[in-house]
Amino acid sequence: MLTPSSNTVLEPATAALLAATPHITAHFQRLRVLSITLEGGSTGQFDAGPMVAAAEMLADAKVHALCWNGTSGAWLGLEADRAICAAVTRATSIPCTTATLALHDALHALGARRVGLVTPYLGAVQAAILANLRAEGFVTAGERHLEDPGNYSFADHPPALVTRLVGEVAAEGCDAIAIHCTNFRGLEAAATVPGVAVLDSVAVSLWGALRAAGGNAASVPALGVLSQVA
Repeated sequence: MLTPSSNTVLEPATAALLAATPHITAHFQRLRVLSITLEGGSTGQFDAGPMVAAAEMLADAKVHALCWNGTSGAWLGLEADRAICAAVTRATSIPCTTATLALHDALHALGARRVGLVTPYLGAVQAAILANLRAEGFVTAGERHLEDPGNYSFADHPPALVTRLVGEVAAEGCDAIAIHCTNFRGLEAAATVPGVAVLDSVAVSLWGALRAAGGNAASVPALGVLSQVA
């Protein structure tokens, strides 16, 4: 897992998802990410160079797949993530995915068309994510965001708040809801909001990494609805 440096959620959350699955292990390498805006200094955090350097360190551990466990492709566009994956695989010969590529794969696998979105991000970042979802053929339904530039601060928002926001979006009608920030405490919401597929980005990243490694998501029941998706 290529991990944003200021993220304090995804490592313990991933460990919790894998707690009952000891034959699958997750390994982490950090790269510098401090804020989430559309300004050049922020978007430059997601250049391929630091990703490749982090991936090469993880490759020493003979991992079976690599995943950029950050959501930058959601606002920078899927081609940005595809370019990262291509550079990482070229350098390491290890298959690579990202949180955002895995989200789109999951939405397609679930047959979801109307997608709700919950994040802590600034309005401009949220608008870019919604535009990219529409560009990929989805209909954007309800959305909630918190106008937080993050990145460390995203973890300070309590799970109860995330659950409330997800419930509000679900009430507006959608096939699936993406909680798309890997430093946001969305796993509880994903487990407690009934009647709609709620996709937390930490779980989505793990699901995507398992698929990239040729693994079976059904062996990780903690993934919830994703454990039923090949």
